[in-house]
Amino acid sequence: MNRHKQSAKRPRLPLTGVRVLVGRARHQAGALSGELRTRGATVIEIPFIEIRKPRSFKPLDSALRNLDGYDWLILTSVNGVDAMWERLAKLRLTNKNLKHLHVAAIGPATKKAIEQRGVKVDVVPKEYVAESVVRILRRRVKEKRVLLVRAKVARDVIPRELRRAGVQVQVVEAYETVVPQSSRTRLQRALKNPRRRPHVVTFTSSSTVRNFVALLGKDYSNLEGMSLASIGPVTSSILQELGLHVDIAAKQFTIPGLIEAIVQAMPEKALAIRR
Repeated sequence: MNRHKQSAKRPRLPLTGVRVLVGRARHQAGALSGELRTRGATVIEIPFIEIRKPRSFKPLDSALRNLDGYDWLILTSVNGVDAMWERLAKLRLTNKNLKHLHVAAIGPATKKAIEQRGVKVDVVPKEYVAESVVRILRRRVKEKRVLLVRAKVARDVIPRELRRAGVQVQVVEAYETVVPQSSRTRLQRALKNPRRRPHVVTFTSSSTVRNFVALLGKDYSNLEGMSLASIGPVTSSILQELGLHVDIAAKQFTIPGLIEAIVQAMPEKALAIRR
């Protein structure tokens, strides 16, 4: 059997011929890119986010040295988990210092990262957004002391709403996200090149949206004909707030949910591209 006959019998992958722009931070792009490729997509990786250490670890280190003063720990991202455990090691603290804490995580990826480090997660909201964390935690943490470890720039929904419910919340920065300036030229070239121009642009957080706009500038004309894919309602609201459209929205606010939404939304476009 020749190669032509073998290839003819292979099932057509759902995203064959579709170019997808992945803007996650460089060290996190692999999972999303890999899964898109298994579905036939051509992936263009141009990071919209760069993860950096905060200017000072003093607030985080102080909180970690005084973990006995907290009842709950809330972690909102894998980056926060990575940063926190790196500082625990630097301070020669171990999981024994966390033993008394109840732990809440936003999203299955954050939960998995915590559990891989040997710590039990007590609460994961059904919807992986801050508002869900508040709803599920409000009663549990009333009159308790909570440590929230997160990025430097983040929405204030969790601390604000928990404080309104009478919770003592301390927020500490574990990392910050910045715009990778090296991506500016690469992005603009990709959008102008007919052979590289993406059919879909993925957004996995509100930061990816804001940084994409910062890299792109105020001229959205280069986005004409592209589908913008959002991982969840917070990300979608920022897209709309900044004057962009939401063409594809994940029903489950996770990377697998985003991929599934793209696959479901693209059959007609993929067919037109192949023609």
